[in-house]
Amino acid sequence: MVTAPMPQPSKTSRRRGRLTPSQFREAVQAGEVRRVRIATIDLQGRLRGKTFPAAGVVEQLLDGTMHMEGCGYLLATDLGMVAADTWWRDGYPDVSLAPDARTARVLPWVPHTVLVLADPLDVVGQRLPIAPGTVLREQLTALARLGLELRVGLESEFVVYHAPDEDQVQQQGARARARRPVTGPGRDYALDVPEKVAQFLARLTSALAGAGLPVEAAKLEGAPGQLEVTFPYGDATAACEQHVLFKEATRSYAARRHMAATFMAAPDDSTGSGLHLHLSLWRENRPVLAHPDRPEDLSPLGEHAVAGLLGALPDLMPLLAPYVNSYKRYRDHSFAPTRFAWGRDNRSCAVRVVGHGPGLHLEVRLPGADAQPYLLVSAAAAAARWGIEQHLAPPAPVTGDAYRHTTAPLVPLSLGEAVDAFEASTLAVELFGEQVVAHYALAADAELRFHERHVSDLEVARGFDQA
Repeated sequence: MVTAPMPQPSKTSRRRGRLTPSQFREAVQAGEVRRVRIATIDLQGRLRGKTFPAAGVVEQLLDGTMHMEGCGYLLATDLGMVAADTWWRDGYPDVSLAPDARTARVLPWVPHTVLVLADPLDVVGQRLPIAPGTVLREQLTALARLGLELRVGLESEFVVYHAPDEDQVQQQGARARARRPVTGPGRDYALDVPEKVAQFLARLTSALAGAGLPVEAAKLEGAPGQLEVTFPYGDATAACEQHVLFKEATRSYAARRHMAATFMAAPDDSTGSGLHLHLSLWRENRPVLAHPDRPEDLSPLGEHAVAGLLGALPDLMPLLAPYVNSYKRYRDHSFAPTRFAWGRDNRSCAVRVVGHGPGLHLEVRLPGADAQPYLLVSAAAAAARWGIEQHLAPPAPVTGDAYRHTTAPLVPLSLGEAVDAFEASTLAVELFGEQVVAHYALAADAELRFHERHVSDLEVARGFDQA
């Protein structure tokens, strides 16, 4: 078996994380940085852009005169980069992309390359309202008007498989393509990690640290081949950017070790991968979710935030669970919630209160690994803000099995159900505006229509001889 060669250490290893303008210029002049990727982040949370010779663009980037355009469908396609018919009405003109040199970052998994993020702009030069980064920025600004800052930490599960050997595929056909997880079942918290997996995690965490994205912890999870990586708590926008780059690096290093990583919410019948959102609210650099006199309990503001999450997220589910597959993760006793309930250190709830004293915070357990981080955090920020502004009171916390707490509303059973609620919601429009709601409803509808038009292998296997 031949594996892809690992890149040799390069001079870019001297540079770590974000580059100041002078560091950026010096690295290009010294030949340490030869290419610049200018990219925006699409609706699915992927980098999309162009690669430029660094020497030709570095000065324009640093003085703010760099101009770049891309087809507007970058923010209007499905997972397969297919544009929906309804989005052809304007002919898909270009959108301007405004690179921000302050985001320049070394990418250790792409030798001699720096990434610069770009904001999509509308025709008058304003940030495009439907762009995920703009959506998040608006929600953080709305919280700031209340004197509040959102801080988050993301906890990502994903599954890694052995990649099939192409010679075997040619000889054995589809049978050889059967996915084989890199670990067996029941390995949650196990420390005797298979050598190949340990090497993959070591290289991944080292590369992320080199990109200025340090990992808090990595571990095996319960399902076959499932891993979990958590990141330190901090700025909400930085956490979202970090997650996008983490997924790119994960896929890159897995491929180099003849493996394949997936962030599907439900990659098979018995596996669910989540993207748990840990969040807290701060005012004047102090956390405000814990009660000042009873630090193990929520403050009134914290209770308002919980009530907002439980009350608004049912209308915002396409922003947390955007695909048909997303809803196959919500099963009883799966550690993915099926009801909009909350509780103290209760993993059967959609919102879990966790931590102690000033570290008390909320964990939103609804999103799957496939969630777009900017949209996920935006939805949680908007929901919590609504609860605070309206001084909402949450229902009683659940102290037992929330899967059996029949008075709590059910999580939608399908994307279709979630889209219906989203499109009909006056609250969603109040929180995000008509343009954002309409755009993301169209995106979800496109996902539904794709599945309606295609026959799956499972349908054929189940019905070919028996229907």
